Amino acid sequence: MRLLIVEDEASLGHSLVTRFTGLGYAVDLAANGIDGAHLGATEPYDAVILDLGLPDKPGLAVLREWRAAGNRVPVLILTARDGWAERVEGLQAGADDYLGKPFHVEELIARIQALLRRAAPVQDTRLQVGAWLLDEGRQCLVDGEGRPTTLTATEFRLLRYFMRHPDVVLSKTHLAEHVYDYDGERDSNVIEVYVCRLRSLLGNARIETRRGQGYLFRSQP
Repeated sequence: MRLLIVEDEASLGHSLVTRFTGLGYAVDLAANGIDGAHLGATEPYDAVILDLGLPDKPGLAVLREWRAAGNRVPVLILTARDGWAERVEGLQAGADDYLGKPFHVEELIARIQALLRRAAPVQDTRLQVGAWLLDEGRQCLVDGEGRPTTLTATEFRLLRYFMRHPDVVLSKTHLAEHVYDYDGERDSNVIEVYVCRLRSLLGNARIETRRGQGYLFRSQP
């Protein structure tokens, strides 16, 4: 899953990037409205955290621009605690949720995770395939007897995306765009390496190769 954070307060922006990266997300940060508008319009994000009080271009203008262009990415807006009028305007402009500043990071994380679940084909809070459970807190796979198998950061992001989008053909390019951040090495051929690793854990039948199309993660083997 890939997130965009548009926040001009440097310390807050970088702390959020660190926190969400630690939770297994690919994260990009923009510090002004112009850069944020460009990234949101040209990169395929799964969700956006958008501050409304941005330099160069206000957050509301950014949001309206995306929605007018048909960009339906889930957006959580950050507003001043007493900015009820901004919250109303943000929701009317197409925001999916809002949070007032200052806020508890744990609440922000929970709200973003809820937005991601609602936007994905699979909305369960537990991601399970066969006897395997994906432990998002520890970023590992747990078998039916509770034994964990460690995953690399990329393996975890890839498997979580597969499990949120089962029985759908996903191209290598699409997967790379949602597994890596903007500065990441997005060689789609590297995805093959991680798919092979996941097959060794879950069985070859779980991830089907569709020649010339990509991969299909089967909800049932």
